[in-house]
Amino acid sequence: MVETAQPRWRQATASDAPAITALVRAAYARWVPLIGREPMPMRVDYAEALTRHRIDLLVVDDGLVGLIETLQHPDHLWIENIAVEPQCQGRGHGRMLLAHAEQRAREAGCGELRLLTNAAFASNVALYERTGFHVGRSEPFMGGTTLYLSKRLVEA
Repeated sequence: MVETAQPRWRQATASDAPAITALVRAAYARWVPLIGREPMPMRVDYAEALTRHRIDLLVVDDGLVGLIETLQHPDHLWIENIAVEPQCQGRGHGRMLLAHAEQRAREAGCGELRLLTNAAFASNVALYERTGFHVGRSEPFMGGTTLYLSKRLVEA
């Protein structure tokens, strides 16, 4: 996908569930051989997830390039999922998705972002760490290791 327009945001609706499912499956497919199973986001019913979580879509030239799925808590914004279309990876979209979540958290008066990821997803972990997230704890999960990360937001 050659991008010619500025990225724009829109909140997902129920009609976006098939496109969300396709994007997530494509984005996480590269990890299947590494961990020997489908990552958990590939198993989600996104029609149902849209009733519980907010999913913001990053769109370029009317094409879906990324998404961030969040859940608002009183003291933090939980990032349930972040995914970028494979042919669009490496262009800064992941950083844009994380910055969008940070902006939403600040607007809601939250002082922290939280997420978890598989320790085997080294490039994802590196992105999180480069953008200010820190590993708070880890635990075994389905033959691998889950990392719990957070980012404290400082007042501007």
